[in-house]
Amino acid sequence: MNENKGTPGKLVSVVIPAYNYAKTLERAAESVIGQLDESSELIIIDDGSKDETPEVMQRLAERHPGKFIGIRKENGGLASVRNRGIAEGRGDYLIFLDADDEMAPGALAAIRQHIERNPDTRLVIGGSEAIYPNGRRRTRVPPALPSRPVDRVRAYLIDQTLNISNGACVMHRDVFQRGLYPSHFRNVEDIPVFAQVLASYPCTTLAQSLAYIYKHEDSLRHNLDYGLQVGEKLIAEVFDTQRLPETMQVLRRPFIVKRYLTLFRTFSRAGEKEKAWEFYRKALKTDWRAIFKLSYTRKAIKFLFK
Repeated sequence: MNENKGTPGKLVSVVIPAYNYAKTLERAAESVIGQLDESSELIIIDDGSKDETPEVMQRLAERHPGKFIGIRKENGGLASVRNRGIAEGRGDYLIFLDADDEMAPGALAAIRQHIERNPDTRLVIGGSEAIYPNGRRRTRVPPALPSRPVDRVRAYLIDQTLNISNGACVMHRDVFQRGLYPSHFRNVEDIPVFAQVLASYPCTTLAQSLAYIYKHEDSLRHNLDYGLQVGEKLIAEVFDTQRLPETMQVLRRPFIVKRYLTLFRTFSRAGEKEKAWEFYRKALKTDWRAIFKLSYTRKAIKFLFK
């Protein structure tokens, strides 16, 4: 448990969820520890790891006594770890850094300065640098945000012109009053939260890279299994009226179409023809104009005549 609860608060709490990431956790933690000052804190939460994560945390504690709060809990999934971090953290703002990523040098100082200049912001969308298995690097700079909340949500959920990466964004704890991370999701748990923040709170961008995001080869079987598990549940979670106000419900149908087309693409790539066509038909049934989504239509035609 966090023994420091009740002591003066912080500006920023950095939370690192750790589940079987013993090989990279030390790198992630060190990238934060070197930047901590009196206005920030680091919390590492081990979600019941079965590898050497506890030993790594012990080594870090011996090397950096008093520099971070370590918590071990029973495995409950990423959403449960993020929610625990919200409860344990003393910061007004929170950063969730994945255990296989790194905080970019100078990120905390840049965040502090940005918040000082924009005290009303409740979401800071920062830049990031993606690092691929072949060593290729790609820098992402956040685009200018649309002025209307409904356009921000559309850009994120449907057009996908607005990308938000954990580790490269900062959220004020006030935003979780509309809803925590859905604990019944084992993945994509951040989509409903990002949507609710974009819909109802002041948001700003910071062009500086805040995190190094390490990309991995996707496990197709994992994507298929999870696609079936989550399926249409994500739609209901995102558009729950507690999360999104009535003015955002106009985006529900376009998001349903986008969701079905995404599932169609996932299953078609795996050669799961019957399941892929089920989702493509659902997309067309929801809105026949989905046929004009040419990248998907071309894929459907090629898939049909294979």
